[in-house]
Amino acid sequence: MGPAFSKPLGSRETPIPGVVLFDLPVHGDNRGWFKENWQRAKMTAAGLADFGPVQNNISFNESAGTTRGIHAEPWDKFISVATGRVFGAWVDLREGPSFGAVFTAELDPSTAIFIPRGVGNAFQTLEDGTAYTYLVNDHWSADAQDQYVFLNLADETAAIDWPIPLTDAELSDKDRNHPRLADVTPLGPRKTLVVGADGQLGTALRAALADDPAVEFASRADLDLLDAGLGTARPWSAYGTIVNAAAYTAVDTAETAEGRAAAWAVNVTAVAALAKVAAEHRLTLVHVSSDYVFDGTHALHTEDEPLSPLGVYGQTKAAGDAVVATVPRHYIVRTSWVIGDGANFVRTMAHLAGRGISPSVVEDQVGRLSFTEDIAAAILHLLRTEAPHGTYNVTNDGAEQSWAEIAAEVYGLCGRDGGDVTGVTTEEYFAGKDAAPRPLRSTLDLTKIRATGFTPPAARDRLADYVAALTAP
Repeated sequence: MGPAFSKPLGSRETPIPGVVLFDLPVHGDNRGWFKENWQRAKMTAAGLADFGPVQNNISFNESAGTTRGIHAEPWDKFISVATGRVFGAWVDLREGPSFGAVFTAELDPSTAIFIPRGVGNAFQTLEDGTAYTYLVNDHWSADAQDQYVFLNLADETAAIDWPIPLTDAELSDKDRNHPRLADVTPLGPRKTLVVGADGQLGTALRAALADDPAVEFASRADLDLLDAGLGTARPWSAYGTIVNAAAYTAVDTAETAEGRAAAWAVNVTAVAALAKVAAEHRLTLVHVSSDYVFDGTHALHTEDEPLSPLGVYGQTKAAGDAVVATVPRHYIVRTSWVIGDGANFVRTMAHLAGRGISPSVVEDQVGRLSFTEDIAAAILHLLRTEAPHGTYNVTNDGAEQSWAEIAAEVYGLCGRDGGDVTGVTTEEYFAGKDAAPRPLRSTLDLTKIRATGFTPPAARDRLADYVAALTAP
């Protein structure tokens, strides 16, 4: 029996989420037939994810009745038949509500199927001399073997109706002895790695993700991003997302020779290394950016404003953004005036208020505060909703304020007179000091993040809660 000729390219959904059956155009005449088994542009247009195949494998099966499976591997596969026919069976072995779902279909050269990571795959040849071929998007490695999940071909729950009874089929002993569904440990989701987990944002992410067993946290001591062995430091195929909360943020020290080298190392070289890992393993890379990538001459900064950093810190953050933007799956989360669990402006002002000091504070720099719990919430929102990849401004909402206005508000919340804060210009404040240039206007447009369904809380509300927590007995 030959393949069906001249079918249009098309796709059909199946009962297993992510498993898609394809009809392939096969062109034939008296000499034989021809088909495009994999054509990236056409296949993605037909509904197949651009899954990035890196290896092509072929299984030749001498006799009808050869049966293999049920194996779930930690990568995606695009399966088709070069010659002959197979009865294919697929069982969802992933953790989640579709665990145990079954789909079967007959494949010949005019059909193909996409099988995502964690879906068990099996087939039985229906003709002698059948060649079964599959593209995979990761190379086999010993590290990946502990992510395999197996199911017995004769499992009563899956109840696969094999055309040739398994008692008459050709099976390996290993396949005969795989566990029943009740004894299978489902394959969990790919892991998330939070880098820079001990900083202000990293601490907020730890709190937000504390109950998620699929999330790992790494401090600088746990993972050296500047190590030449980063590419093999972890089994990256087991991960789906890296959140980079690490950064060099000593704005003024970055202007020194030693600080400049450190800023470029952490904010650019290390980021490039993460970007390379993410691109090679098809991971989503979340990277936190800064208002310092702009010169502050625009009243409101949009995501597509050309980068125009003033100082070394801003230059390194802009360079890091440019690198991350080359990763196919990326989110650049641009924020400003970050406040979290650690040393920051609000804590300093509250401390000064408690000591009875009347400070001079810059009044010609304006923007919005960004509380780390809300930055973390926005990052998780982008990931969970699978928002379009790209750059998103994320700060708290409300009217822009100057540093002096925020300081006066902190003083009021601490029971001091806001008038004890004196406003000065940036030039006056830094007179006689070695300081980096700063953008005077740092207000970021929040239209794009709001359009994804995320509404940042008002900065003034968060500030009141934050100061109340600081001053609580």
